Amino acid sequence: MSASEIDRTLVRLAHEILEKTKDLDKLAFIGIRRRGVPMAQRLAAKIATLENRQVPVGILDINLYRDDLSTVDIKPVVSSTEIAFSVAGKDIILMDDVLYTGRTIRAALDALFDHGRPARVQLLVLIDRGHRELPIEARFIGRTVQTTDNEIIEVKFQEIDSMEKVLLCEKTEAGAGAA
Repeated sequence: MSASEIDRTLVRLAHEILEKTKDLDKLAFIGIRRRGVPMAQRLAAKIATLENRQVPVGILDINLYRDDLSTVDIKPVVSSTEIAFSVAGKDIILMDDVLYTGRTIRAALDALFDHGRPARVQLLVLIDRGHRELPIEARFIGRTVQTTDNEIIEVKFQEIDSMEKVLLCEKTEAGAGAA
């Protein structure tokens, strides 16, 4: 996907969120650190433009909640979770760039529920690549891409990577992709 395709997809997702949300006053976005965060911020900005209302945005760090923590690193890098609003009773849309096995989302749900009990949690992803290991499904999907186990999806956002694109890459022996 090019930068313009990513933007068009986010515009479509913003409209889809507005269509499927009954009470915008209860709506809040939480981006999974790293690339879920710019998605949440951009979608909140698009909804502010469309509806002239602010959607609260939180940042969720899931590193300590991962079930593969021992295989990630001896000392995982822990960034802060930044949720400046109560999640209790909110309609939360949890956001990540790529949905793969579902393990990242399971960890995110554990982390989120440590902050309170939302009324509802829905998942939004830019890319759904299949290969689920857990019964997790996104309600909002930018694009579904069929991949093999030897392929990975790389999402690059300007805010983090100084470039804007989505790539389908062949996995190398040295690099193992997981999400």
